[in-house]
Amino acid sequence: MRANPVKAALKAGKPSVGTWLSLASITAARFMARTGFSWLTVDIEHSLVDWETATHIFATIADSQCTALGRVPANRHDHIKRVLDNGAHGIVVPMVNSRAEAEAAVAAALYPPVGNRSVGGSQHALNFDTSGPDYFAHANQEILIVLQCEHIKAVEDADSIFAVPGIDAIFVGPNDLAASMRGKDGKPPSADATAQAMKHILATCKKHKVAAGVHCTSAEEANQRIAEGWQFLAIGSELRMMLDGAGNLLRQVQGGQARKELANY
Repeated sequence: MRANPVKAALKAGKPSVGTWLSLASITAARFMARTGFSWLTVDIEHSLVDWETATHIFATIADSQCTALGRVPANRHDHIKRVLDNGAHGIVVPMVNSRAEAEAAVAAALYPPVGNRSVGGSQHALNFDTSGPDYFAHANQEILIVLQCEHIKAVEDADSIFAVPGIDAIFVGPNDLAASMRGKDGKPPSADATAQAMKHILATCKKHKVAAGVHCTSAEEANQRIAEGWQFLAIGSELRMMLDGAGNLLRQVQGGQARKELANY
């Protein structure tokens, strides 16, 4: 069975850099899988991608020897099972705010006796370059399990959540985390409050020997985070890169002017 290089890198304490796929485009994914990113996450939570399209994207990523991850729509057993049965090499689970929720996510991703994932499917074995029986025997060792810490409740209970066995990485969603820290008047948190939350997440990950991850807006930020000890780094998305590339090009053309920047992609 094909080994999961991202899981191995994180376990060895090394950084791993990828990006988000939100366009639901198999063709775009095919090109992105050949750029050199270690992993690509198909965002099924916030994009228009459906299950069939996600399955084809997982396959085209896997066939490029890149690691295919899927962010499930929610922390539900059926979502996690479906992403993995359709060929993802790992999962990203949003809004995990308690130890019980973390335990449920990990259990859904692993076969008995460790977890409660049901046995079935066929696409998964293809993407790991193996047979069905071999996949069922070794999937627990190669599936990457990433849980998202994107609410202040999760930060406050980080010591309990991050200690759950089976977690490979904790991934911060900066926008949702900041939104959960707003005051009653809607005022966003201070830079210091945000920095303290991030430091607590990183320190707790290190305590429990779990890779700390975060979504970055630039290569400069990713390098800064790596220097701080973060390992699982996402830089933007394929849509963000397309928009940035077009905007930068137009600004370089004499007399040209890019339209107003689009945020949060």
